[in-house]
Amino acid sequence: MSAKLIMKNADLITPGSIEGLRVLLEALISCGVAMSIAGSSRPCSGSEHLFSHALDLIDLKNAMHGEQCGVGTILMGYIHRVNWEKIKKTLEKVGAPTTAKELKLEPNKIVEAIVKAKEVRPERYTILNEKNIDFKYAERIAKATGVIE
Repeated sequence: MSAKLIMKNADLITPGSIEGLRVLLEALISCGVAMSIAGSSRPCSGSEHLFSHALDLIDLKNAMHGEQCGVGTILMGYIHRVNWEKIKKTLEKVGAPTTAKELKLEPNKIVEAIVKAKEVRPERYTILNEKNIDFKYAERIAKATGVIE
């Protein structure tokens, strides 16, 4: 629900926009409600978060968590075979980074994080448990989505 709300209203999310801030806050509150109902962060923390945490382990001078999760959502959307292009366009529309370069990371760090992500919280089942992602496959994912060149 939160993701749909953001994607539907991405045009409103601009610097200084009170209405855009309202949309973001509504989405965050609904995330908090989902986590409260579930009793864990699981509804709001999947493979894209594991990717972000893997980046944190690989490179100490990384981008903000939310920015990394956004790029992770593009990558994991590709693996899930959902409309990752729409996710990427929405992130671009709101001015969020969508590439390794915009995160100020070397391409190999992105690839390494994709491979390492499932090891971050092995007890948390995600799409990464379904796929045997080696360096070559991870590189192909990152290139196909334009996250790396």
